[in-house]
Amino acid sequence: MSKNTIMDYDTVALDDAKSALVIIDQTKLPYSTEILELTDLKEIWDAIYLLQVRGAPAIGVAAAIGIYLEAKKIGAVESEFDGFYEKFKKAKEYLDSARPTAVNLSWALNRMEQVVLANKSKSVAEIVKCLHAEAVEIREEDIRVCRAIGEHGLTLIKDGDGILTHCNAGKLAAVKYGTATAPIYVGQEKGFSFKVFADETRPLLQGARLTAFELQESGIDVTLICDNMSNMVMRNGWVNAIFVGCDRVAANGDVANKIGTSIVATVAKRYNIPFYVCAPTATIDMATPTGNEITIEQRKPEEVTEMWYEKRMAPEGVKVYNPAFDVTDNDLITGIVTEFGIARPPYKESLKNIFAMKEKNR
Repeated sequence: MSKNTIMDYDTVALDDAKSALVIIDQTKLPYSTEILELTDLKEIWDAIYLLQVRGAPAIGVAAAIGIYLEAKKIGAVESEFDGFYEKFKKAKEYLDSARPTAVNLSWALNRMEQVVLANKSKSVAEIVKCLHAEAVEIREEDIRVCRAIGEHGLTLIKDGDGILTHCNAGKLAAVKYGTATAPIYVGQEKGFSFKVFADETRPLLQGARLTAFELQESGIDVTLICDNMSNMVMRNGWVNAIFVGCDRVAANGDVANKIGTSIVATVAKRYNIPFYVCAPTATIDMATPTGNEITIEQRKPEEVTEMWYEKRMAPEGVKVYNPAFDVTDNDLITGIVTEFGIARPPYKESLKNIFAMKEKNR
């Protein structure tokens, strides 16, 4: 009997009978696969903040399920719309405060709020049912979207190519397929093989703990490298394309992604290697004009000085700058791969065209 791999578990799921958000605790990977059943809003907030669930698409799905579960609780004590909505709004704003950079968090919560407002003439019990249906749809939609990104991304590479990726925009960052890894997984389904280089991604090591782990578990040829080795593998001619995910795309095509992404993009330009960002349209924020307006989350200094070490590896009292993300300027990006096709420069126009296609397909 073959043992389960990480690909056999759902990254994010709803157990409605237990009123629980079910997630893989990603802080425990790759040492152990622990499944958490979260029933309390504070637990769900903590899971998002502490990166037990992480990756823009997965955060969005978790938020949708989380606010539905809270609405279920509120609906059990509030039968009038005004009282229900007041508590719903408070819970939504609380959950939205967990992580400021990933737009999918607020996108999913706003989408759930619109369901409440669109059905305000119905009973609270019916509104809760509508929220359940929307949370389930957001999850299923994520699978369809990531698969479509994989199909479009696969047109940019060929069998045997070397691919470099940064952080984790894989299956563990979404429900299935991931974003940056979607072309790799879809290619694998079609019999393609790739050589993937995974940046370890300091300081939280999402590349080492998550990307290298899930690709190896999936039978993909993966080589782990330290972040400061990406120049060497590109210089050696081992990389044909770079795929990364993102947490927010501005209207001009600037992209906020895990810290270090802009360095990879800058080096890729030096060696004329195409640099692609894989982004569901839910991650594209047309209300944010440029990357300068994106709030960059600052995290605790201990992630740099102590995490992963047996002993503290920096002097006591040293100042630490620990931004979770950086902004990659649009002139470094070859294309933005969405579920509706590939946007290319100038992004102000091509992203508008992508959203026009999305509207047409509603």
